[in-house]
Amino acid sequence: MITEGDSLQHVAQGAVPVQQGNGLPDAGPMIALARRARHASRVLAQSSSSDRDKALWAAAAALREMAPAILEANARDLDASTATAAFRDRLTLTPERVEAMAQGLEAIADLPDPVGQVLEEWTRPNGLRIRRVATPVGVIGVIYESRPNVGADAAGLCIKSGNAVLLRGGSESLQSARAIHAAVQAGLRAAGLPEDAVQIAPDADRGHVADMLGAAGLVDLIIPRGGRSLVERVQAEARVPVLAHAEGLCHTYVHAAADPAMARRIVLNAKMRRVGICGATETLLIDAAIAPSLLPQIVADLADKGCTFHADERARAIVPELPAATEEDFATEWLDAVLNVAVVDGVENALDHIVQFGSSHTEAIVTSDESVAIRFMNGVSSAVVMWNASTQFCDGGEFGFGAEIGIATGRFHARGPVGVEQLTTFRYEVIGNGQVRA
Repeated sequence: MITEGDSLQHVAQGAVPVQQGNGLPDAGPMIALARRARHASRVLAQSSSSDRDKALWAAAAALREMAPAILEANARDLDASTATAAFRDRLTLTPERVEAMAQGLEAIADLPDPVGQVLEEWTRPNGLRIRRVATPVGVIGVIYESRPNVGADAAGLCIKSGNAVLLRGGSESLQSARAIHAAVQAGLRAAGLPEDAVQIAPDADRGHVADMLGAAGLVDLIIPRGGRSLVERVQAEARVPVLAHAEGLCHTYVHAAADPAMARRIVLNAKMRRVGICGATETLLIDAAIAPSLLPQIVADLADKGCTFHADERARAIVPELPAATEEDFATEWLDAVLNVAVVDGVENALDHIVQFGSSHTEAIVTSDESVAIRFMNGVSSAVVMWNASTQFCDGGEFGFGAEIGIATGRFHARGPVGVEQLTTFRYEVIGNGQVRA
């Protein structure tokens, strides 16, 4: 029987039905883990907000306590890596980055509980009361590559939103990911919640990905966090709904009415703060009216920090030493200290360039002209658009989400940084007093 008040919220946190996946193999480590996660998701969905928060606080404490072991595991991953400097930066953990993971879990714990929130309610003429209430998705599979902190962020967001999570990190970060996972499970134990709510692939076997993609009925949502090849494979092969994180082909457009000092500061940060993240600017667009005076200064700023360039003919006419760009360059997410440069004729030309080469991730405009800024923001179809700010602010923590599980660039369910609210779905609750339908 459903009554008012707390009991309605309890119903919203009710058990997620276990579905048996048709045709799923009985054996295989990932399928076995998915079944355990499915069972744990029922317990987690019914757990109290305070217990889930307790788990997050305890996991943060465990990360700090286990930091030496986590850093030692990360050192083994780095010793085995032959990747580029930018890739190694994504893979590298430091005491500061471990502390940032712990603080991220605490920030997630401090967020309002999304589960059981009444999103909308109304009463029909026949007296039926209808509510749309936020509920956990169920079991979420997260497939990610080099950044080991993704595992901590994903686990924290899923615990907070009442979801179990199945993690499959990249082979290059396997030791780091397993050490972080141990800290998260310690947090779950401390709160009396099932450790199976956060599972991780036991090894780097590539077959685990295929098992996750085919686990319809056990896994409710797949989130790929990585490069184009990973996302394309997941979208092509998944029998489970996918919340895609596309490439970060981000643009910063410096309009003719930009403050020059502000533009230099923003472009330098947007490209060079951390070159290997998806929110890093990959292409600078600059108005022809100010390019002769401002572009050489921006190039000098970035070159001083080790940046290299690919430039169109108009930019090379202003700074002749810049290497020539190809269309392929403008379509490339470098994730490195490399910047594409193009000179454009106003906001419409800038928008045309973004439509041709962008990935619907994040774009920014630098201008003091509000009407132009509004035209730009209305003209792009990307998940995030910024005015007079660095594209590197496209981050769940910076948005106040505590952390993120990825940047969604599709058009449905969630867009931009994916936090706890985006990891819930909803159901309708209909409360009557004996009504029957004619």
